[in-house]
Amino acid sequence: MEQHRTRPPHNGTRRTAPGVPRAPLPAQARGERRPPVARRPAPPVVQTLRRLPNPRLTGLGAGLFCTAVMLGLGYLVSLLFGPALTLYGVLFLPVSVLTAVWMRRGDLLTAPIIVPIAFAAGLFPVADSSGGTSGRLMGLFTALATQAGWLYAGTLAAGVIALVRRIRLVRRRSR
Repeated sequence: MEQHRTRPPHNGTRRTAPGVPRAPLPAQARGERRPPVARRPAPPVVQTLRRLPNPRLTGLGAGLFCTAVMLGLGYLVSLLFGPALTLYGVLFLPVSVLTAVWMRRGDLLTAPIIVPIAFAAGLFPVADSSGGTSGRLMGLFTALATQAGWLYAGTLAAGVIALVRRIRLVRRRSR
């Protein structure tokens, strides 16, 4: 069913009462350009970081990314170094930071939830596995208990980054 407009279309002109003077428009509204403001060049580190890819992952995409990377790193660590849990924990920190940095603004608060799940998923190949299923589970629980510091550090890093980004977003919206 076709719906008709009840108001006349707005084409950018304002109606004012006759005889009421209109206020002058700012320079930008008249189409004039302001002179460019001289800026200092960014430091070389910032310029390098701006050239890196900057994807924006949804909550599900970030969860899949983090879990896949941690599983891959877990298999790589166990293949090259055996059950090197400390190396796995050290590699977990940059992955958790990247996950928090690459998340979309609307899904920021899921970063501290995604990261520990990915840590536990990636521990399967690294954990000591002797004695079948029960031995693998015992190795996984032992690895989680002994590597809790790395787990907390990565989760804290992701949480702080997500919280700072969220605060900046709220402040920017309030302006």
